[in-house]
Amino acid sequence: MTQISARTAVVTGGGSGIGMGLAKELARQGARVAVADIMADNAERVAAAIRAEGGEAIAVTCDVCDRTSIRAMKEAVDAAFGPVQLLFANAGATSFDPLVEMSDDDVDWILQVNLHGVMNTTRAFLPDMIAQKQGHVCATASMAGLLPGWIPIHAPYSAAKAGIIGLMMNLGLELAEHNVHTTSYCPGGVATGMKDNNARYRPARFGGPGEGRVEVTEASSVAHNHDFYTPEAIAPMVLEAVRQNRPFVFDHPDQRAHFRRTYSGIVEACYDAADEWHARHGTPEANPEGARLVHS
Repeated sequence: MTQISARTAVVTGGGSGIGMGLAKELARQGARVAVADIMADNAERVAAAIRAEGGEAIAVTCDVCDRTSIRAMKEAVDAAFGPVQLLFANAGATSFDPLVEMSDDDVDWILQVNLHGVMNTTRAFLPDMIAQKQGHVCATASMAGLLPGWIPIHAPYSAAKAGIIGLMMNLGLELAEHNVHTTSYCPGGVATGMKDNNARYRPARFGGPGEGRVEVTEASSVAHNHDFYTPEAIAPMVLEAVRQNRPFVFDHPDQRAHFRRTYSGIVEACYDAADEWHARHGTPEANPEGARLVHS
């Protein structure tokens, strides 16, 4: 199990939405919390609310697209609380624009903040976790990453979130011997205010910041028609999954049907097709010359 009480936690994107909910719940469960956000005022507001309730928290400004900013954030956290045991790589951004209509900056930003931001932040904190022989990285992915065929007009976002899942699952194997665990949190609908505030978080080098609202296409809206929970409601679910070292945590059990229809069923059908091919044409020769997969 992963202990939360009396541990030091970092939450990126902690100044609002899911990150805010996680930061406050971590403090309620006895963790020391570093609230990291690209919006300094948001981070300080959440940290102040935690301190007002008797918790320990600091606010740190951080742009997860910038490795230098991440290193500075880590230095500030280490100075305040010491080595980190819990990392919640949560900062992200969204888009519902057709891929061919997105600019290079649009695509780069979505991939950088959602996927590279998680990678950059994780790489910064892993050495200390490995040295301590304890730690947990929980990355906020999305049901759009687990089920990339679920919501249309969401391609770079789905690709980035699917990448997070692959990163966390593979990294979990790599880190097992060090007693460091990974979890992918796949929200299925959380009221974060991201669509209203998304453009404000966009760094200047990607064409921001701005004040525009994210417009959800009609095609995406139809697929996105489901209940939205509050960050406060889902945070205890996420922390329980972290405590139990689960590789995944979901918050909408009713979405199991979407998984079966848009992913599980398709994958099983592909395996059925492979079985049929082998039955009709025979199994190909294993390890032909030039494809040595096993070394003696």
